[in-house]
Amino acid sequence: MIDSHSIFLLLSALGAVIGLILLITVVKLNPFLTLLLASLALALVTGMPASTVIHSFEAGVGATLGHIAVVVALGTMLGKMMAESGGADQIAYTLIRVFGEKRVPWAMVIIGLVVGLPAFFEVGFVLLIPIAYTVARRTRTSLVMVGLPMVAGLSVVHGLVPPHPAALLAVTIYKADVGRTIFYALLVGLPTAIVAGPLYAKLIAPHIELATENPISAQFVDHESERSLPSFGLTLFSILLPVLLMLIGSWADAVSAPKSLVNEGLHFIGNDDMALLIGVLISFVTLGRMRGFTRETILRFSNECLAPTATITLLVGAGGGFGRILQDSGVSQAIIGVAMQSHIPLLLLAWLLAAMMRLATGSSTVAMTTAAGIIAPIALHSAGVHPELLAIATGAGSLIFSHVNDGGFWLVKEYFNMTVAQTIKTWSVCETIISVTAMLLTLLLAMAL
Repeated sequence: MIDSHSIFLLLSALGAVIGLILLITVVKLNPFLTLLLASLALALVTGMPASTVIHSFEAGVGATLGHIAVVVALGTMLGKMMAESGGADQIAYTLIRVFGEKRVPWAMVIIGLVVGLPAFFEVGFVLLIPIAYTVARRTRTSLVMVGLPMVAGLSVVHGLVPPHPAALLAVTIYKADVGRTIFYALLVGLPTAIVAGPLYAKLIAPHIELATENPISAQFVDHESERSLPSFGLTLFSILLPVLLMLIGSWADAVSAPKSLVNEGLHFIGNDDMALLIGVLISFVTLGRMRGFTRETILRFSNECLAPTATITLLVGAGGGFGRILQDSGVSQAIIGVAMQSHIPLLLLAWLLAAMMRLATGSSTVAMTTAAGIIAPIALHSAGVHPELLAIATGAGSLIFSHVNDGGFWLVKEYFNMTVAQTIKTWSVCETIISVTAMLLTLLLAMAL
C-alpha cells in the first residue's frame, strides 16, 4: 500500500513537470531558468531544508557536466572538422552514387546514422542539411522524402547508440558495458531507423506540400561542387575512430590479463573522453592539415564550434540538477516504491519515465539523464535486467513526440520551411515511431537474451 507522503511527493513531482511544460510553452521562459525554478519549487514544497536546496541542485549539475561537457566539446569539434573539410559531403555523394537516385532515402538514413555518431543532433542536422538540399535538388525529390530519413538516422544514434554523448550518459549512469550497448543498440536502431525514415517518409511525403521557395536552401545552391573533397575512406576512418577505440576498450579484459600494462592501456584509450580526444586530434591532421588548412584556421574552427554548445551543455546540467532534487527530496524513493509495488517491468518503466521527461522538458538528453538517475537505484535491486538494454530503453523513451518545447522541432520546421502542423505530421510522428519501435524491439531482445 502506498502511504500518503509518497502520494504527496509524486503529486508534487507531477506538478513540477506540468509547471515545466507551461513555463516553457506558454510563458516562453528560457528552459534552463525553467528547470532551475522547477527544481527549487519542488525542493521547497517537498520540505527539503532551504540551506541544502541550492547545494543539492549544484551537486546534480556538477556531477552531470563533469563528464558530459568534455564529450559535448570534443564531439562538436569532430563534427566541425567534418563540415569544413567537406567530409560530410563526400559521404553523401559516395552513398548516393552507390545506392542510385531511386534509393536516395536509404542513402540518407545511413548518412544520418554515420554522421550522427560523434555529433549532437543539432550539430549533425546543421552539418547535413546542405547535403539534403543538394540531394533533393539533384534528384528532383521532395525535401521531406530526402530529409526525414536523414533526421531519423540522426535521432536514432542520438538516443540509442554510444559514443553519442546522450546515449553514453545513460550507459555511464547504469554502469553498462559500452561495447555491448553499441552492439545491441545497432540491432535495435537499424530497423527502427528504416521504419521511421524511408518507410514513413514514403507514406507522408505525398501529403506534405512544401513552398517552392526555401530561403535557407537558396544559400547552398552554388557552393557544393566547387571544392575538392577528402576521400571517402579517410573521412569514414576519422568519424569512426573514436567508436573503434571505445570498442577496443570494452574488449580489453577479453584480450589481455586484467590489471596488466596492456589491459590498462587499452582501457585508457577506450575511455570515451580519451577516444574522442584522440579522434579530434587525428581529424585535425586527416580533415585539417591534409586538406590544406593552416594551424590558425583549425584553431578558429575549434573555437567557433564551441559557442553554440553552451545552451545544450547548460540544459543538460540543469536536467542533472533537477534529477538530483528528485533524489534528495525523496521523490525518486517514492517512484521506486510505486515501481516495486506496481510490478511494471523495469525496461518499460525506464521508457515511460524518459518519455514523460521528454514531453515535459523537450530535451532527450535531459530526459535520459533524469530517468536514468531514477531507474539506476532500482536496477541495483532487480535481478536479471541487462544494464545495456536499460540504457537503450531509456534512450527510446527520451525520443518520443518532439513538440514546441524542443529546439530540434524548430530547427526542422525552419530548415524544411514547413508550418507547425506539417512539422508535427512529419518530424513529431517520426520521433514517436522511433520511440515505440525501439522499445518493442528492446523488449524482444530482452526475451531473446
